[in-house]
Amino acid sequence: MAAKLTSVQNITHNLSIAAADLSAGVDNDMFNKAMQSQAGEMALIGQNRAKEALSFGLGVNSTGYNLYVMGEQATGRYTLVHNFINQRAHQQPTPNDWCYLNNFDDQRQPIALQLPSSQSKGFVEDIESLLDELMDTFPAVFENPSYQRRKAAITRANEQRYDKAIDEVEKVALSKGVALIESDGSISFLPIIDGKPITDADFAQHGDDERQLYYELIDELEACLSEALIEVPLWQRKSAEQLRKLKRETAEQGIRPLLKELEHKHAADIAILKHLKQLKPHLIDTVTELLVPESKEDKSDNFDKRAILVDTYVPNVLIRHAIDAGAPIIYEANPTHQNLFGKIEYTSVQGSVYTNYRMITPGALHKANGGYLLLDADKLVEQPYVWESLKLALKFGQLKMELPQQDVGMVNSITQTPQVIPLKVKVILLGSRELYYALQDYDDEFKELFRVLVDFDHEIPLNQQNLNDFVARVKAHVQHIGLQSIDADAMRRLLEHSLRLAEHQSKLSAKFADVIELINEAHYFCLQQIQTELQAIHIEAALAAKKNRTGRVSESLLEDIKEGHVLINTDGQAVGKVNGLTVLEVGDTAFGTPARITSTVYAGSSGVVDIEREVELGQSIHSKGVMLLTGFLGHKYAQFFPLTLSANIALEQSYGYIDGDSASLGELVALISALTELPVDQGLAVTGSINQYGEVQAIGGVNEKIEGYFSLCLQRGLNGNQGVIIPKSNALNLVLDNEIIEAVKRGLFRVYAVSSVDETLCLLMKKEAGELSVKGRYPKNSIHYQAVNRLYNIANIVNGGQDE
Repeated sequence: MAAKLTSVQNITHNLSIAAADLSAGVDNDMFNKAMQSQAGEMALIGQNRAKEALSFGLGVNSTGYNLYVMGEQATGRYTLVHNFINQRAHQQPTPNDWCYLNNFDDQRQPIALQLPSSQSKGFVEDIESLLDELMDTFPAVFENPSYQRRKAAITRANEQRYDKAIDEVEKVALSKGVALIESDGSISFLPIIDGKPITDADFAQHGDDERQLYYELIDELEACLSEALIEVPLWQRKSAEQLRKLKRETAEQGIRPLLKELEHKHAADIAILKHLKQLKPHLIDTVTELLVPESKEDKSDNFDKRAILVDTYVPNVLIRHAIDAGAPIIYEANPTHQNLFGKIEYTSVQGSVYTNYRMITPGALHKANGGYLLLDADKLVEQPYVWESLKLALKFGQLKMELPQQDVGMVNSITQTPQVIPLKVKVILLGSRELYYALQDYDDEFKELFRVLVDFDHEIPLNQQNLNDFVARVKAHVQHIGLQSIDADAMRRLLEHSLRLAEHQSKLSAKFADVIELINEAHYFCLQQIQTELQAIHIEAALAAKKNRTGRVSESLLEDIKEGHVLINTDGQAVGKVNGLTVLEVGDTAFGTPARITSTVYAGSSGVVDIEREVELGQSIHSKGVMLLTGFLGHKYAQFFPLTLSANIALEQSYGYIDGDSASLGELVALISALTELPVDQGLAVTGSINQYGEVQAIGGVNEKIEGYFSLCLQRGLNGNQGVIIPKSNALNLVLDNEIIEAVKRGLFRVYAVSSVDETLCLLMKKEAGELSVKGRYPKNSIHYQAVNRLYNIANIVNGGQDE
C-alpha cells in the first residue's frame, strides 16, 4: 500500500507546474535592447507574411491584382496598408484632373474632359475670365454707333417700303376723291367733298346713291391697300432676320478675339480646342439672347445673367490634384453607391425638378482613380447594388455614373448620363476571414478581380525585432497623449498584458489597439496622481478598474456559489461528481466559472446519454465531445465483451446553451467515478478535451478558467489541497495573475498539466489508473480494473450472461 501511495505522489509531483512557469517572462537582455532601440514611430509589429503579400500585390499592375486584406479588427491592417501605399504613392505620377463640360448637342450627356494634374483650376479661371470679358463687352458692343446706324438702316428700309406702298395707295385714293387717313396704326378712307375729308355724320347727310358710290369706291381702295401691303409680313421677317444677323455678326466680332486668345493658350490640347469650337455658336446665341438690351430702359440684374453664364459654360471640376502630389490614397468608411460612384444632384425650379452637368459630384472611385482605394469589405457587401457595380467597373476599367434604382423602376425623373471615365485603380478590401471564404465559394468573379490575399496573423512571435517595434509604438503613443515617458516596469506590464491577450508565453497579440486602450485608461490614473511618467501602478489601476466595471456578472455568479444557490464543493470527495471549468463571454469580457459535472451509471443498454443534448441545450461540438466517451470506453474496456451500460451525464444548474468540448475530460472522469464508485477529489477542478484513445487535447480560455476557480477557492479560503488540471499542451498558454502565482509559490494552490486520461484519473482519485499487461489485464485494484469488472457485470446482467 505504501508503494502505491508513493507512486501516486510521484505522479502528482511530476504533473505539477512550477510557479515560474505559470506566466510569461521577457528576457532581460532582449528587453533592455528594446528599451534602448530607436525604431520608427509607425513601425508595424510583426506581420512579415502580410508585408510580403502586400508588397507583391501593390507591385503587380496587371488587371485583377486587387487585394483582400484578411484579419481581425485592430490588428494593424489599415496602418500597414496605408504606410506601404504611402511609400509608393509619392514616387508615382500624379493622375490627371477630370472635369465635366456642358454638351451643347445633348445636355443630358455631359462630356468628360481630362487635363494634366493641377491644370483644371487654370482652365476654369480662363472660362470665368471669358465670361467676365463678355459681361464687360456686352451689351456695350450693341450700343456702338456703328451698330446703331446699321440697325437703324434696316429699320428705316423696312419703314420706307411700307411708306412707299401707302403713298401709292394714297395717290390712287386722291385721284378718286378719297382721303387716306392713318391714325394709331390703323388706316381708313374718307370721302373728299368741297376739298376736305368729311366726317361720318356729314357723310350720312348725302343721298343714298352718292353714298353707295363712295362705298364701292372705298371697297375698291381697301382692296388696293391690301394688295399693296400683302408683302408687309415678308418685309418684317426679312427685317427681323437682318437684325438677328446683325446681332450675331456683332456678337461674333466681339467674341472672336476672346476665343482666339483661349484657343492660342490651349493650342496643345485638342479636347479643349474641340470644346471651344462647339462652344462658339452656342455662346453667340446666348449673348444675343441674354446680353442684348431690348431697349435703353432694360437694365436687368447682371448678377443673374452671370449666374446663368456660369451654369452654362464653367467646367465642373470633378477631381483636382496638386502638382507632384503622387497617386491618391482614398479610404471610404461608408461605401454606399453614391459615396463610391458619385451622384447627380437635383434642385427644384418653379416646382419642376432640374439638374445639369454642374450638379455632378464625385465618388471615392473618382478621387482614387490613378491611385488606391481602401474599403471595408463587410460594409461593402451589405450595400445594395454596390458589389456588382464595383466588379463591373474593375472588370471593364470604366467608371460609369448611373442610378441603379432606375433599373428597378424606382426613379422616373429625367436625369443625366455623364460620359464614361477610364478607370485605373488598385482596390484594397479590408475584411474578415469568413467573408473572404464565402466570396471564394460563391462568387467566381471575386477570384479573378482580387487575386492577392494579405493574411494578418493573430499572434506575433516575441523576437528582438518585434519587441523593438512594440516598445517604440508604446513610447510614441505615450508621448502622443502628453506624457513624458514610461518606466521599465510599466513597459513589462504592457508586454505581459499583450502576451495574456495572445494566451501564449512567447507570442504577442496582434491586436495592438488593446494595448493602446490600456495605455489611455492608465493615463487617467497617471493624471490623477499629477505625474508625467506612466508607471506600473497606473497600469494595474487601469486593469483593476476595468475588471471592476465589467465584473458584475462574474461576482454575481461567485456570490450565488457562496450562498449555496449553485452547488460547487472545493474540498472533500464525492462519487460521480467533478468540478469542470467553463468560460463565459459577456460583451468584450471573458471570465471563468466552475460548473459541476455529474454522472450516473446503471444496468441498461441506453448507452451514454448527454442530457444537455437531449434537452437541446448542448451544441454540436459539445455533443461530439460526449459521444467520444463511448468510443473511449469501448476501446479501453470492452475488447472482449459488448459495451453495454446506461449512463447520464449533465452539467448541473446550467440553463443556457453550451458549446465546446473542453468539458469532455471532466465528463469522462465523472462517468468512470460513477462506474467504479471511486470518489473524486472535489478540491481539484478539471478542463480538457479528449480523443477516443484517451489523449488530452488543448482547449481555449485556460487562463480565465484557472482564475475563475481560484477566485472561488480564495473566497472560501485556500487550504493547500485545491488546484486545477489542464491539458499539458496548454502550458504554453499560461499567463496568470500574480496573485495565483504567489499562492502556488506558497503551496496554497496547484496547477497540474496532464497529457492523458490516466494521469487525470490518478490525480483526481488518488489511485493508479493501471496499465494493460501483456495478457490483456489491468492490475487488481486499479481504476481501469474496477471499470472493466463493472462493465462486464452490467453486460452479463443486460445480456443474460453469468456473473463471474
